[in-house]
Amino acid sequence: MDNRRELANAIRALSMDAVQQANSGHPGMPMGMADIAEVLWNDYLQHNPSNTQWVNRDRFVVSNGHGSMLLYSLLHLTGYDLSIEDLKDFRQLHSKTPGHPEFGDTPGVETTTGPLGQGIANAVGMALAERILAAQFNKDDLNIVDHHTYVFVGDGCLMEGISHEACSLAGTLELGKLIVFYDDNGISIDGDIDGWFTDDTPMRFRAYGWDVIENVDGHDAGQIKNAIESAKNESSKPTLICCKTVIGWGAPNKQGTGDVHGAPLGADEIKLVREKLNWSYKPFQIPETIYSEWNAVKRGADAESQWQERFSKYKAKYPELAEEFVRRTSGKLPANWQAEAQKVIQTAVGEKKTVATRKASELALDGYAKLLPEVVGGSADLTPSNNTWWSGSKDVTTADASGNYIRYGVREFGMSAINSGIALHGGFIPYSATFLVFSDYSRNALRMAALMKLRNILVFTHDSIGLGEDGPTHQAVEQTATLRMIPNMSVWRAADTVESAVAWKHAIERQNGPTCLIFSRQNLPFLERTNDQVATVAKGGYVLFDSKQEPELILIAAGSEVSITLSAAQQLAQLGKRVRVVSMPSTDVFDQQDDEYKEAVLPASVSKRLAVEAGVSDYWYKYVGLQGRVIGMDTFGASAPGNVAMQYFGFSEANIVMNVNEMLG
Repeated sequence: MDNRRELANAIRALSMDAVQQANSGHPGMPMGMADIAEVLWNDYLQHNPSNTQWVNRDRFVVSNGHGSMLLYSLLHLTGYDLSIEDLKDFRQLHSKTPGHPEFGDTPGVETTTGPLGQGIANAVGMALAERILAAQFNKDDLNIVDHHTYVFVGDGCLMEGISHEACSLAGTLELGKLIVFYDDNGISIDGDIDGWFTDDTPMRFRAYGWDVIENVDGHDAGQIKNAIESAKNESSKPTLICCKTVIGWGAPNKQGTGDVHGAPLGADEIKLVREKLNWSYKPFQIPETIYSEWNAVKRGADAESQWQERFSKYKAKYPELAEEFVRRTSGKLPANWQAEAQKVIQTAVGEKKTVATRKASELALDGYAKLLPEVVGGSADLTPSNNTWWSGSKDVTTADASGNYIRYGVREFGMSAINSGIALHGGFIPYSATFLVFSDYSRNALRMAALMKLRNILVFTHDSIGLGEDGPTHQAVEQTATLRMIPNMSVWRAADTVESAVAWKHAIERQNGPTCLIFSRQNLPFLERTNDQVATVAKGGYVLFDSKQEPELILIAAGSEVSITLSAAQQLAQLGKRVRVVSMPSTDVFDQQDDEYKEAVLPASVSKRLAVEAGVSDYWYKYVGLQGRVIGMDTFGASAPGNVAMQYFGFSEANIVMNVNEMLG
C-alpha cells in the first residue's frame, strides 16, 4: 500500500508543480484521482507507450478534462514521448501539454476533452466501435479485437445532459467493455454540490441497464482493484464504479473544498503537501526508483508482441479478412475507390432524377456504402425522413453487433459525440443524421469534431423554409451559415443528385475534418451540365450558366435556390441581360481553390452580384461585396406549404428578375 501511495504521489506532485509553474490549471482532480489512476494503469491498462496507434490497446478517456495534468503525468511516467520539460511547459503556447487534453497534440491522448460530458460520449463511441469491429472480424478461435474503454468522469460530466443521452444508449446496447470511474468528491467550481446536484446517480445508471459498484474508497488500492476485477467480469453491461474521493487529497488546508478545483495551490500549501506526503523531492523531480516502477514500455511492447503473434495466426488462417482489417484500421480507402466512386456520380448524371436531395443523398450513400464496409451510421429517430437507410443496411443489436446501422433514438448531441468516438477508435467511417435545425442540439460536438480533425459525416435534411408546414420551429434559417463559420468544418448544400453525389464523395475522402451534408425535403429538378461542369462541382463553386457574352452581373446560389436562380437567369438572358449563374454547394471548398480558378468563376471586374439562399443573408456579402445584394432570410419562417413559404419570402424567379433589373438599371 505504501509503495502504491508513493507511485500515486508522483502524479500529485507533478500535477501541483505544473499548475503552480503555469500559475493556471486544476490540481484538485489529479490529486483526488491519483490512487485510482495508479491501480488502473499499473495493473490493468493494456497499452504500448512506444506505439500509440496499436489497434488493440485499451482506450483511456479523461472526460473531466480540466484534470489534464493527471493524464500528462501518467503518460510521462509510463514512458510516452512526453518529457519532464513538456510538463514544465504546461499550458504554454505550442506546448505538448495544453490546458485541456487535445487529440493530436499529445502522444497517448485519445480524444480532446474539456467540454464536460463529451468525453464519456466519445468513450461510448469507442466502446461501440470495439463491439462492432469485434463482431465483424473476430473468429471463435482467434480474437483480434479485444480491448476495454476506461473513462474518468466527475460530477460536472454527469450533470451535463449529453451524459444521459450517451450512457442511456450504452446501457441499451450492453457495452460490457466500457468501465467508468465516477469521481464522487461532492465538489465543483461553485463549491459543495449538495445545493444543485442531489441525483441518486447509482440508481440512475441502474435504470440505464448498467452494472453499478457503489461506495468504493477511491484512496484504497485494494477496493479499487476489487471493483475493476468485478467490472471486467461483467460482460453484458457497462460498469459505473462510484469512487468516494477527496478533491485535492494531500493538501492540508484546501483538500475537500472548491478552492483546490481550479487554481494553483500556492507555494505555502505545496510545501505543506510535500511534508504531509513525505515527498522530499524538488519540483518536477521524480526518483529513478519510481520511474522504473511506472515505466510500461517493456510491458506494453510485450503485450503488443503477443497480439501480433495472434494476428499472424489470424492472417494465415483468414488472409482476406486480415488484409481488410489492416486496410480499414489504417484508414485507407479500397484500391478501386476512385474508379467505382466516379461511376456513382456518372449514374446520377445519366439518370437525371428530379428528387429531394435527401433522396439524392440516399442514392449516393447506397452507391458508395456498397464499396465501403467501414461505413457505419444512423439517425436520431428520423431514418425515413433523413433517408439514411440504404439497401445494405443492417441494425447493430445486442444479439448481433456485426451490422452497420445504429438506432440512436432522439439523442442528437450524444449521437454526434458518439460518432466522433467511433472515428477516433478507427476502422470505420461514421455518419449520422437529423434535421438541420436540430444541428443546434449537436453544436459543441460538431465543433469538437472539427477541432480534432475527425472524419465524421453529419447529414442534415429539411434544410430551409422549403420544408413547409412544420413551421419556424423546424425551418432552418441561420444554421447553414453558422456551420460554415466553424473552423475546419466542410459544409455542402447540394442542388440536385449530381451535387449530392459529389458532396458524399468529398466527405468520405476527407480525412482531416468533418463534413456537413445539407439536403432538402422538397423535390428539386435535375440540372443539365456539360462534362466539364460536372468535373468542376468538386471545386465547391462553378459556372452553371453563362450568357454568350461577358457577364455584367453574377448570380450566386446554393442548394434548392440554384434551380430558381437558373430559371430567372434564363429569362433575363432572353431579355438581353448578360448574366452568369454560379452554383456554390461548398463555400469552404471553393475558398480553397487557387486564385486563378476563383477569378475565372467570380471575376473581380464584375462587381454587380446577387446571392440567393434561403438562409441568413450576412454570410454572402463576402462574395457579393457591400454593393451587392442578397435574397436571404433575416427573419424566422412561417408554417405554410413549402412552395407558398418560398414565394412569400421572396425565393421566386420573379423576385430575382426584379432585383437584377434594379441592379442593372
